Amino acid sequence: GHRTSVSLEDAFWRELRDIAKSREETAAALIAAIDSKRPPEVGLATALRLYVLSEVLKRQLHGA
Repeated sequence: GHRTSVSLEDAFWRELRDIAKSREETAAALIAAIDSKRPPEVGLATALRLYVLSEVLKRQLHGA
């Protein structure tokens, strides 16, 4: 419910936008969902990077 800024490398931003687009949601909605599920001790940037990594690995495992 509050605005925040997060620094990510361009590759992570691109991948987050692609994931959101493939799910027919906005990047902001995807980020909000990730943010709501992360433990308080994990920073948002870290949570986003880990999420992207997880999604990329899943895609590789499924041959997509």
